[in-house]
Amino acid sequence: MTLSADKKQPIIDKFKLHENDTGSPEVQVAILTERINLLTEHLKTHRKDFHSRRGLLKMVGQRRALLNYLRDRAPDRYRKLIQELGLRK
Repeated sequence: MTLSADKKQPIIDKFKLHENDTGSPEVQVAILTERINLLTEHLKTHRKDFHSRRGLLKMVGQRRALLNYLRDRAPDRYRKLIQELGLRK
């Protein structure tokens, strides 16, 4: 469940911090969130796809680590990001 470049670009444009930004935690979390959402939809129809489920869990863990990093170093950016992505209830 990869994202094509044409689907990634609007996400990067929305969350980038400067002109050539593709690797900031905000961009990485936003892309991971989109991939997680796509994979979650896939797993709703393919319930026994355990290999993809493992990949989903790895992505969730990676996103969690990036969010923890951002929370510790820039709490205001962290709060803004989770607000925009709708990650917390």
